[in-house]
Amino acid sequence: MTLTNISSIKTVTSEKESFWERIAAELTAAISNGTYQPGQRLPTEHSLATQFGVNRHTIRRSLSNLCSQGLLRVNQGSGTYVEDFAVDLLLTKRTRLHQNLEQAGLKGGLQMMKSHAMVANADLAQKLKVPVRSRLLLMQTSGEAMNSPLGISERYFPLPRFAGIDTIVLQTGSITTAFKACGVADYTRLTSRITADMPNAELAGLLKQPATRPVLLVESVNVDMQGVPIEFAKTWFAGDRVSLTVNTHE
Repeated sequence: MTLTNISSIKTVTSEKESFWERIAAELTAAISNGTYQPGQRLPTEHSLATQFGVNRHTIRRSLSNLCSQGLLRVNQGSGTYVEDFAVDLLLTKRTRLHQNLEQAGLKGGLQMMKSHAMVANADLAQKLKVPVRSRLLLMQTSGEAMNSPLGISERYFPLPRFAGIDTIVLQTGSITTAFKACGVADYTRLTSRITADMPNAELAGLLKQPATRPVLLVESVNVDMQGVPIEFAKTWFAGDRVSLTVNTHE
């Protein structure tokens, strides 16, 4: 093979490799200018391949790149969607989901998914300052905004003090309201521990995100005004939809 032929092959290969980048750039521009709205499903790979005059492999590479940037998400069996939004949640001594959403101009709230009684292991007993094997209520909730999940929580409450709190949350969608009904007029955040985590398949499905994308895990303890722990929670936030700001002055 001559040097001229080798040079031609390299040029053709380079051009083919740049196709996916140009398509990714055009799709990014279309998202930015509102051609594709947050939450909107993109055309199928076949339709995009026809539109751009390339094969589906090239389109797939472009979409994969935009997914890795957090601009798109793939819902298995449904299609590829523009990521909905990103919201900054403020962690303070009085962290309240509905206030965070109101400040961000978003509609949403808390959904109670399921609950059941259990016994405290050594770690939960230490967090809630209760005896090992004492009874707790475990409640799983979903914090949502604009019909998209922001975070999935496992919340633990001492029993019998908070018996029935799950029913109130189911009815009202509010932990604060439920605490008031149980005699806790006010409460504060004692600790918040933030780490990165990888979701399992079930959690990724609940958050509507790929299992390969990290999430933010917040472990927190809330106490009543006498300093008694009333709730330990583990919340997994969708990492590309949520940022967390800690305010130590409030």
